[in-house]
Amino acid sequence: MVSQKVVIKNPTGLHLRPAGILCKEAMQFKSLITFQFRGNTANAKSVLSVLGACVKCGDEIEFFCQGEDEQDALKALVAAVDGGLGE
Repeated sequence: MVSQKVVIKNPTGLHLRPAGILCKEAMQFKSLITFQFRGNTANAKSVLSVLGACVKCGDEIEFFCQGEDEQDALKALVAAVDGGLGE
């Protein structure tokens, strides 16, 4: 399992559009991909789970990837968040 913390840079946080982009990115990998925020764990492959986490701009989340392509998955997700998730 690999993990890394990232800060959400989107001005409006993880609302529907960036949550959808995050999920689309996560679904390209076979690994189990989750993130933790304020003690709760969300499934990065589920839009409802990501939206339910209520992540705002400036919040720090920690991705956890576990599986055969975990390194590539983590790198792609961190890059997507750092790139602003389409915003």
